[in-house]
Amino acid sequence: MPRPVTVANLLDTLLAAVPVGERLKEGQIWQVWNGVVGKGVAAKAQPVGFRDGTLTVVVATAPWMQQLTFLKRSIIDKLNERLGDDLVRDLYLKTGRPLAPSSRPQKPAKKPDRQLTEEETARIAEETAAIDDPELREALANILSRELKSRQ
Repeated sequence: MPRPVTVANLLDTLLAAVPVGERLKEGQIWQVWNGVVGKGVAAKAQPVGFRDGTLTVVVATAPWMQQLTFLKRSIIDKLNERLGDDLVRDLYLKTGRPLAPSSRPQKPAKKPDRQLTEEETARIAEETAAIDDPELREALANILSRELKSRQ
């Protein structure tokens, strides 16, 4: 039996041939945008939509729009290279107010995990004791431990 795989790898495999899988891949555009265009451009231009190979980008001012028009091909090539696929075929630039990268909502800070009680540790050991495979037993114990620690 092969080793366990991460949920992310499993989802990639399961969703590869369905439209949802394509949407997940398209969502990566937002993740790589700032790194592809750099901080200066990212402060003035942000993607807001993607449809049929066309990425819509809101640009703060007309001069920036003109500059990005000249850089379109380069941006498209860099995005596709970073994505590992030719998803983006065109950029549609429109003026507006891009949401500054630094003002995007951040994930709330994760609370530190609490320590397990002796009873919880004993319960995990008891529930996993019947598993013969030591690697599987340890993996399941880790999962149970993380779940219990995350409960506040």
